Amino acid sequence: MIKAPLHDLLGVPQGGSARYVPTADGTNIRVAYWQGGERGTVLLFPGRTEYIEKYGRMVAKLQARGLNVVVLDWRGQGLSDRPDNRTDRGHVDHFHDYQQDVSAALSIPEIAELAGPRLLFGHSMGGCIGLRTLVDGLGLEAAVFSSPMWGLPGQKAAKHLLAVVNILGRPFGQHKNLVPGTKPGFYVSNFGFEGNELTNDSDHYAMFQQHIAALPDLGLGGPTIHWAVEALREMDALFVADAPDVPVLTFLGTEENVVSAETIEKRVPRLPNGQLQVIDGGKHEIWMETPKIQSDVWDITDQFLDKIL
Repeated sequence: MIKAPLHDLLGVPQGGSARYVPTADGTNIRVAYWQGGERGTVLLFPGRTEYIEKYGRMVAKLQARGLNVVVLDWRGQGLSDRPDNRTDRGHVDHFHDYQQDVSAALSIPEIAELAGPRLLFGHSMGGCIGLRTLVDGLGLEAAVFSSPMWGLPGQKAAKHLLAVVNILGRPFGQHKNLVPGTKPGFYVSNFGFEGNELTNDSDHYAMFQQHIAALPDLGLGGPTIHWAVEALREMDALFVADAPDVPVLTFLGTEENVVSAETIEKRVPRLPNGQLQVIDGGKHEIWMETPKIQSDVWDITDQFLDKIL
């Protein structure tokens, strides 16, 4: 376990520390944490292509609410180990491997000693990984999800075709090719603010672009075919999995186009203690939206947290 960089990029609050920690299979992941909260500890799970520094502004909001915060770079992205050391494609051997990253983060002594109840905040792919963490019984007091990746648009149509290519193309390395229609470049570098699928807030989008321009190594291209097959398999399993009876608050924007809104709407009622909040006008990045949307989201979140902490 050695010290890792935590870059002083726009929005990143002071006072954080970062470490590299090995997982059970030897993958080194980067974990950052901010101490000093008295109410509890948030495990913040980013989405696919994301990185610790992107969540700086959210870390500050959670700190202001008296919470410690832990954020990690998943294997294959950010400054954690990447398959073949490539930033142009996102790949994972098995989706459950991400749970090794969670366990490794919690093994850091400073994090293990953080006070108060543990809460999970997960966005997009982090919401998929987070639901698995809940199902596997980590022992969390509550969870808050933003646009969780519990399903993908066109999932049924793509499922069998991708599975065939993943199996038959493996001897030729085609399982590590990008999913058709995706690109090796970074989304915020290739697309301007107008018409983007992430946020209505130009300030946040400019922050995303500034981060990647300053540190391209934080970026990630499209997913591989094998990643997609593993993701589809995990989402199918989680849709019918028994979740523990803990409070779960889920946010979904009416302008969601990245993950399947229909699946979220069907899954939340099947959670023992689930609550769905649909945010009018919100896109994929509910926590990085316009000031008005953020204000509404945090008012709802504060009411949720006040009942738990």
